Amino acid sequence: MANRQLIAGVDSSTQSVKVVIREANTGELVREGRAAHPDGTEIDPALWNSALDTALSNAGGLDGVAAISIAGQQHGMVALDSNGTVIRPALLWNDTRSAQAALDLNREQGGNAQISRKVGSVLVASFTASKLRWMADHEPQNAAKVAAVALPHDWLSWQLQGGKDLNKLFTDRSDASGTGYFDPTTSHYREDILRLALRHDSEIVLPTIIAPNKFGGTTSTGIPIAAGAGDNAGAALGLQAQPGDVVISLGTSGTAFAVSDTPTHDSSGAVAGFADATGRFLPLVCTLNAARILDAATRILGKTHDEVGALALSSVAGAHGLTLLPYFEGERTPNRPDATGVFSGMNLNNSNPADIARAMIEGMMCGLTDAVDALIALGVSVNRIVIIGGAAKNSAIPVIASALMGREVVVPPAGEYVADGAAKQAAWALLGQMPQWNLGEVTHHTTKPTPDVMNRYRTLRDNTADW
Repeated sequence: MANRQLIAGVDSSTQSVKVVIREANTGELVREGRAAHPDGTEIDPALWNSALDTALSNAGGLDGVAAISIAGQQHGMVALDSNGTVIRPALLWNDTRSAQAALDLNREQGGNAQISRKVGSVLVASFTASKLRWMADHEPQNAAKVAAVALPHDWLSWQLQGGKDLNKLFTDRSDASGTGYFDPTTSHYREDILRLALRHDSEIVLPTIIAPNKFGGTTSTGIPIAAGAGDNAGAALGLQAQPGDVVISLGTSGTAFAVSDTPTHDSSGAVAGFADATGRFLPLVCTLNAARILDAATRILGKTHDEVGALALSSVAGAHGLTLLPYFEGERTPNRPDATGVFSGMNLNNSNPADIARAMIEGMMCGLTDAVDALIALGVSVNRIVIIGGAAKNSAIPVIASALMGREVVVPPAGEYVADGAAKQAAWALLGQMPQWNLGEVTHHTTKPTPDVMNRYRTLRDNTADW
């Protein structure tokens, strides 16, 4: 191809970093690489940078690459001093120590209805603002040093530029909308909320908001860097999702999100009113417990992921009365940061590998069925449900999801859709128009609805609300 142009897309997620290098016009995958991140709910951001270097090296480097974009895990708090030095390890989205701080900020802003009107969402522990308040309350000496606040993808884009000038920090509205001090409706920061969170009025540098089809800077070798995105917005872009599509992403967390032409403001706190990576909106529900429930099932049962799926399918809907409330790491939706998992209805007949496997997958997917219903309750249209993420490869997932949701479920080919979305964003900025890439053949799954399973799950969920 005479005008072959390569672009790089990066997904810096909780567990790893993935790099795809594609041809800008066609989306053809040319090469790729990845590297692991350490476990934990806080991390030295330097480890992200070294992992990115490794992943880029594994992908053959950036030779011949005309543009790059980084998508990353939302919410993570990277606090910088006036020299650009990281003040403390970054608190990640799944760190729940700031749960009380979130409640305090919501109250100080006039309650849930007021805060959701201002920033699209009710604050929970995941949000950057909540983490900043936690730092102000528990590490005031660190809070006093803050000169700039970045998110994981902002910080990595800044590192590609050399990581020295705080004024070169940039981001996009999708990731900014997860901070708790940004209004996605107006696309402006709410610095009053930022100052309230930090408990001081010093001037704080925030990343410049870059349009989704523009470049925000260049690498030290002169490669343009596109705006980047939050991970879920990146996935929606990679999937070429349109209004009416609800995407369920099964990673460390579970998310259900929809592309929408209009913003949402949910005072209940169930739905976060985020922005997407195209200029539209991305109402989203997040659960803390997704793929790691399947990991737990493999450990409990001593089986592989494929074997757990096969065991679940060998059982029956409802697992002969066994129900799991999958709050293994607390929960974000509903907001129960201190909750634990609960098996209910266990007896001698259903205490077997097949029913346990079925109950664990049903419990995980029941939480995400609640998430889809919360989107519908806000008026989000649902034309189709698309399931992505590593756990989507489990044979039982689409079957059980279709039964619980009473809808057809679509599963696209396995892929790195967040990294692909970042790559597509780089191509958009490079080419001046959004490319349309062939995603490959999707599979369709329709299963007889099982409302009784959801009813039993919801009874358990409601009966344990005060635990």
